[in-house]
Amino acid sequence: MAHYRSTGEVPPKRHTQHRRPEGRLYYEELMGEEGFSSDSSLLYHRAIPSAITASEVWDLPDQRTVPNHPLAPRHFTLHSLTADDDGWRSVDAVTGRRLVLGNGDVRISYVAAGAPSPLYRNGLGDECVYVESGEADVETVFGVLHARSGDYVLLPRATTHRWVPKGPEPLRAYAIEGNSHITPARRYLSKFGQLLEHAPYCERDLTGPSGPLLVEGTDVEVLVKHRGSGGEVVGTRFVHPTHPFDVVGWDGCLYPYTFNVEDFEPLTGRIHQPPPAHQVFEGDNFVICNFVPRKVDYHPLSIPVPYYHSNVDSDEVMFYCGGDYAARKGSGIGQGSVSLHPGGHAHGPQPGAYERSIGAEFFDELAVMVDTFRPLEVGEGGRDAEDPEYAWSWARGLRGEGA
Repeated sequence: MAHYRSTGEVPPKRHTQHRRPEGRLYYEELMGEEGFSSDSSLLYHRAIPSAITASEVWDLPDQRTVPNHPLAPRHFTLHSLTADDDGWRSVDAVTGRRLVLGNGDVRISYVAAGAPSPLYRNGLGDECVYVESGEADVETVFGVLHARSGDYVLLPRATTHRWVPKGPEPLRAYAIEGNSHITPARRYLSKFGQLLEHAPYCERDLTGPSGPLLVEGTDVEVLVKHRGSGGEVVGTRFVHPTHPFDVVGWDGCLYPYTFNVEDFEPLTGRIHQPPPAHQVFEGDNFVICNFVPRKVDYHPLSIPVPYYHSNVDSDEVMFYCGGDYAARKGSGIGQGSVSLHPGGHAHGPQPGAYERSIGAEFFDELAVMVDTFRPLEVGEGGRDAEDPEYAWSWARGLRGEGA
């Protein structure tokens, strides 16, 4: 997004000589979007950033998906993907991701990690990784981000980085990988890119890299996810002669940053507010929203839980990551659950939730929602974590089961 930052040593004029103290030139790299027509940053490297000595196939974790057919709402218990013992300690936040859902625009994965990841860059699109719990340093070519519970970590396409978990608990990460750029909702932005007064957060809530990160190294491997010739997702392992974390300074409007969900100011009203009121980011053909603890509807006849609705143009994915989601009581939904409510199927509160919500003044709930405008398919992680009874939970509730 267009929020200028400058870190480290940069020359007073772009595209001019920038020399080391002993006189050698630094190497300027433009990292920019949309063919020199959108946001960019200039990075100054000690070594040539395009130098590689090897290029090999990286066999990605299983990226295959199967259609949601026959059509049904689905429930995935993501914590069941984590070993009961300390097996997570040897898993990293890149190669350990389990694909839950995906289509041609976005892939949603989950991982519980304890080991540092390899160096990695996503050449397909931006990544928005929500940290459910735990903490990590995210080391990037721009510098270090500290990620904690509740953080969204926004990583622009082709940003070389790695995840280094910290602390005694697993880093639980919900990765939303776009095939496009991921930005604040356009209606929150001025024509020049500033977050407007009605936006639920502002630039003060965004945390960029702390400063340049310089690392020595030779024959350094970087894993790259990118498009194959048939449009499929494939991987390559590059070997760089020197470490890519060699940037002495950079400036511009394109860089990784974090935003914590606690800094999202919910928009509320007298009657129920629709999901766009909860939007935080968007990509091509998908949006990202969050439902945070908030005061709820205060019309004297209001019904605070959502009305039943049909997503005629989209699939809705909810990741339940805190509090008590009132509308799903009795369905099996809990911490770490994901629900998929596909287009073509009306969905809404569980039986009994409608009436129970009347008179409520506050909802203590936390969830991340992704709405997609093309159908989602189920990945191998989703298939392993599926609760096969969820689709029938509304009917069970009407019969008095689980209400």
